[in-house]
Order: sequence, then structure tokens, then C-alpha cells
Amino acid sequence: MRRPHIRSLAIAVAAATAASVAAGVAGTAAATPSVTRDSAPASSPSHATIVDAARAAAYAHASATGVGKKDKLKATDVLVDPDGKQHVRFIRTHRGLPVLGGDLVIHLDAKSAYQDVTRASRRQVEVTSTSPKLSAGQAEAKAADAAKGQAGTAELVVDVRADRAALAYQVEVTDSRADEAGGIRTVVVDAATGSVLSNVPANDSFLSPAVQEKLRKRGEKLRPVTGLTGAPADRTEAATATGKPGAAGTGASLFVGTVPLTTTKTAKKSFTLKDPTRGNTETRDAGGKELEKYADAKAFTSTTNRWGNGTTSNRATAAVDAQYGITSTLDFYKKTFGRKGIKNDGRGAHAVVHFGKNIGNAFWSSECGCMLYGDGDGKTFTKPLVVLDVTGHELTHGVVDATANLQPTRVDEEGNQFGEPGALNESLADIFGSSVEFSANNPKNPPNYLMGEKLGLEQKFLRRLDKPSLDKLEGTVDYWSKEAYDTEVHAGSGISSHAYYLLAEGSGKKVIGGVAYDSPTFDGSTVKGIGRTKATAIYYRALTRYMVSTTDFHDARTATLKAAKDLYGAHSTEYKTVNKSWAAVNVTAANAPAAKH
Repeated sequence: MRRPHIRSLAIAVAAATAASVAAGVAGTAAATPSVTRDSAPASSPSHATIVDAARAAAYAHASATGVGKKDKLKATDVLVDPDGKQHVRFIRTHRGLPVLGGDLVIHLDAKSAYQDVTRASRRQVEVTSTSPKLSAGQAEAKAADAAKGQAGTAELVVDVRADRAALAYQVEVTDSRADEAGGIRTVVVDAATGSVLSNVPANDSFLSPAVQEKLRKRGEKLRPVTGLTGAPADRTEAATATGKPGAAGTGASLFVGTVPLTTTKTAKKSFTLKDPTRGNTETRDAGGKELEKYADAKAFTSTTNRWGNGTTSNRATAAVDAQYGITSTLDFYKKTFGRKGIKNDGRGAHAVVHFGKNIGNAFWSSECGCMLYGDGDGKTFTKPLVVLDVTGHELTHGVVDATANLQPTRVDEEGNQFGEPGALNESLADIFGSSVEFSANNPKNPPNYLMGEKLGLEQKFLRRLDKPSLDKLEGTVDYWSKEAYDTEVHAGSGISSHAYYLLAEGSGKKVIGGVAYDSPTFDGSTVKGIGRTKATAIYYRALTRYMVSTTDFHDARTATLKAAKDLYGAHSTEYKTVNKSWAAVNVTAANAPAAKH
């Protein structure tokens, strides 16, 4: 029997609570307008006051917000801009039931007056009855059958995704045989008809089931490019987040050479692979088991504060890559946007290496709030996927979970996900995953716009942002078409990844960091890039302020235009280039769909 993945209450990244909301606007505003920082002026109103004002505005402007008298709103995030503008993200209940697809962001001015709303559902939330025709037991049986596992307790919800309003049951299914690791799925069953409305895995894996199957059929093996020698990367330690100083150690990694690690000194000659300067970020050893609790994983310890030997013969080597990748990702988000942790709550992140047996993948677990790394299956996947951009990609899924929570529109029986919001999620993970590489700037892992280039694939990368269609393995696309409504998410991710690259670097041929790029455009136009720093700031602001769970590519265009307007003005070159970059991938106001698909 498959065991469920880690399900600990004492996890690194907690669920969104009032505490995380309170942490969301702490600190001092950035002086530069080129980057959105998750912070607020010292004179900003209290969080409770902002939330109250936003909630009142949501009811007062019901025709715009879609919030009715039978709805209740719970704030999950509060962000205050340097100019005082406020953004409150809400989830809702309707007649006491959680609403799937009912999330929204209320935008207020510096005086807490209503300005606008970003909403996931375009319809008013309303169900005529909360009495289901299907029993909870029947729903649990349906969910267990759909996910091929063991159903937990069915919970009544209201599902307003896909432009519907249905009374439904939400069921967590464990030991799912449809998933590679962990085996937890969330299944939603119509409470009237018994039809399965959604069936989504709890873990996000770097390699999709379809790609793994293709690799196996081709007989292609991932032979990751490794590197042991080299000077440590230049890393300035962040100010201690726990009040405890860190101990300076070094690690010999599989992929990034010798790197500095900040660890915890527990005795005169005893160290633990836990970073107290980054919210107690820690990597542990699962020992080849699919553990149920993070606490059951074994801590890595050392008497010398030297970790790994650059090969898989030492169990700590994979942990070096994992710990370095996580702290590099946390550093990127903090120094670039002032974001303090994946949930912006000041906490670090956890990782578990050597997870399970014969697992050739890496996963972000939203329930655990941590990274899970398998050791490979020994056949197609020869080494752990503890590569830097893989970690940056997967941890960005955690940032997306904590903000827009973009969701696929459907999942097939093999676990492949489809739909534009899910594709946008994958794209943002690639965008910020590559940004982590640029931020770390490690000479043993040169930054570029390629994803998974160190995995040893025959096509030399898994995906790339400049011309996504060069990825033949996943069939990634360069441009939007109506087929994107139901395209596999990794394939569809190319649309917004391409738009981002064009915004940052522009179209045509160029060499950046020794890598040759040649980015085309749908309309034959020439796009002149505004630079990676500005492009990344625009996409981050769009994600955290203007995207919700159902955001598609046309909504993403609107979100990035709003972000560019906020940062640089509606008549700026940056705003105009955002518009050009989306038109260059065939996403325009003219071809926007009239309704959600």
C-alpha cells in the first residue's frame, strides 16, 4: 500500500492565517519604483483596519465584486505599496460553505477607499439549496474510485469554477495510485449528479507523467551534469531571522560545486543542516521512505561543518544541493521583493531528500510546505533532481499557492494537468526559477533562460523561455490559440514564458551569458526588451496583486498591464512593451474570450 506524503502540523510553511496576513506588510518601503516590495510605510494603517475597510468595500460594491449578503470573507493576504495603496486577498464562504473559485482581491487607495476588484468568478455566488442529493458516503466512494485511493471525510462546498454554481463535496484521497509520490489528491464531486468536477494532485511534480512516459519509451536517461570543484559562490548572509547566529560551513554538491552553507551549531563539534538566518530552513533525510511526518525524517549532522563529497555515495551531497537551492530561492525573493519566506510570514522552508524508493522526480508539497526529492528510479532517472532551477521552480509553486493559487481546469487519469491557469502557474515557476539562477549567479550553474539544462536530456534542456517550441519533449507552444484552453500545462506554459522573455530581452538573435537565443514573434513585430529586472518586477506585482485562482492568459495580460501602470505609468515605455510582448504571442484585447473556458 502506498503511504501518503508528509502531513505534519509542525511544518515550515503554515497555512494562511491572521499571523501570515500580519507579516505581509511589515518593514520599510523600497525607495526605488522599479521593484514591487512586499512591505509598507511605517505610518500605514493597522492590518485589521485595512481588512475591515476592504471587506466593507466588497459588500458596498457588490455589483462589481460579486459579494452577496450570504457570503463571508476571510483575508489571506494584505499588501501595502510604497505609495500607500492597499490590496487585500480574500477567500469566501457562502451560506457557511467554502467557495471554490470564490477568491478575490480588493484594491484600495492610500486612504482605504475602494478602487477596484480582481475576482476569480465572474458570476454571483448562489446555490438554491445546501441539502445534497448525494450522501457523504456516496461522494467518498466516487472520489476514491476517481483517484484510485482511500477517501477521507467528504466536506460540502460550493463550486463556482468554470462559470457554474454547484453544491459539491470536496474529498481528500490518500494512497492514490494515480500519483508517483505521496499519493494525495483533492477530488470534488457534484452533490446532485455525482459527477467528478475536479481531481487534482496535492503535490506539484517537476516532471509530468506524460514526459516521464516519453522518456521511458525513448529509452532516454537523465544523466545530470555534475560539478564538484570551484570556488564558493559569493553569498552575503541575511540578517538573522531567529535571533541566533549561524555557523559558516561548506558543502560539496552534485550540481553547483562547493558552496557556503549557514548551519546551526548544537555543541562544540556538532552542527545541524538548519539555517537559523533564514527562518530555520532545514533539509532532512527520509531514508528511502515515504514518511507521513516531516519530524520523522532524520536531521543531517556533522562534526566538521563540511557536508557531502560531490557524489551520491555520500547521503549529505543531495542535501547540499537542496539546502543551497532553497536558501538561494529565499534570498532571491527577499532581496528582490522584500518577501520574507514562501508565505511571506518570515518562516523558512523544509526539504526532504532520499524520499521514497525508485522515485525520479522532485515535488513541491503545498500541504507539507516543503520540497520532496527522490533519488531516481535507477533506470531512466539516474540521480536526484536537486538542481537549482528545479528547486526555484518548485518553491515558486509555493509562492503561487500563497498568492493567486492558480489551478488547472482538469486533470486526466494519469495525473496530467490541463488549462490556462495551470499553464500560467507552470510558466511563473519557470520565470522565477530562472530568476533564482540569475540571482545566485553561480559560475558552476551559469544563469540562463533554460529550464533543467543540467538534467542531461538529449535536447539539452527541458523547457526554454525564448522559443518554447524548441522543447519537443513536452510539445511546448510559442503562441496563444483557442487550443490553449485545454492544453497540458507544461506545454501551454510557453505562451506566458515567451511573453516574459520578450518583455525582458526582446525579439531576435542575441547571446546572453554565452547562450544563443533567437526569439520569434507571432505578428512579425520587433520587440525591444526593458530588461530582466523590470520585467520580473512587473510579473511579480501582477502575481501578488492582480492574479486569482482562475486567471488565464488574457487575464494575465491585463494583470501585467496594471502592474506596469502602477510601477511606471500608463504612458511609459514599460507599459507599452508589456502590451507589445503579449501581442507578440497572440494575446490581445481583440481575441480575448467572452467567457471563461
